[in-house]
Amino acid sequence: MDLRLDNKVALVTGGSAGIGMGIAKAFADAGASVMITSRKADKCEAAVAEIGGDTDWTVSNVGEPEQAEACIDRTIERFGALDILVNNAATNPWAGPVIDCDVSRLDKTWQVNLRGPLVWTQLAWRKYMQAHGGCVINIASVGAFSTDRQLGVYNMLKRGLVHLTEQLAAELGPTVRVNCIAPGLVRTDFARILWEGERGDAVAATLPLHLIGEPEDIGGAALWIAANARWMTGETITLDGGEKVKLPATPAELAGDA
Repeated sequence: MDLRLDNKVALVTGGSAGIGMGIAKAFADAGASVMITSRKADKCEAAVAEIGGDTDWTVSNVGEPEQAEACIDRTIERFGALDILVNNAATNPWAGPVIDCDVSRLDKTWQVNLRGPLVWTQLAWRKYMQAHGGCVINIASVGAFSTDRQLGVYNMLKRGLVHLTEQLAAELGPTVRVNCIAPGLVRTDFARILWEGERGDAVAATLPLHLIGEPEDIGGAALWIAANARWMTGETITLDGGEKVKLPATPAELAGDA
């Protein structure tokens, strides 16, 4: 299937590395004009050089509404449109039980991971998509559908992003489609501690596909949503190598004997 985004304009938050860069490259390779944004100019500049195509960058902190507005204005000024918004940028300043999380780090995670996608979508809607149509893709996590000893706060807000996707899809149709991708473990710097070395091999071995995901896996799914899924909105696609359906550990494995 030759999926094309010729004459379309996309904005990808957190687009200078990892999943965001994988999505931006998939879009650029399909003919879209792409604006990426993240907090560091040097990383954005290097990413644009690697992505190629009609790609540009601007610096912003996705958790700051004023910077979000400036980035969206810059995208429309630079390319003349904003057809696709990818809310990818995320942060995770807390690891540990939810019950112990301090308010400061809870607020930071909420500001970037849940309030941010809402604010960016509001601005995209008001400034372009309400009049011209469009597509919003939120990047959640397979963790949204389970509990975790270390990532409970992150997962809780990603679960909120799944519901936000459904709510906005109901409100913005038929003009704008809003969908979500929930990746499992992907080989990015953001998740390096979870996949590097023997730990990654051990995680992969538990999955039905025995694979850790790559940024291009998510990029391909995002491209399909943006270019071809005209009758889909309010949905979350899980891409996790089978994490949600893997068989539970055997008693021997739990006891450390296998």
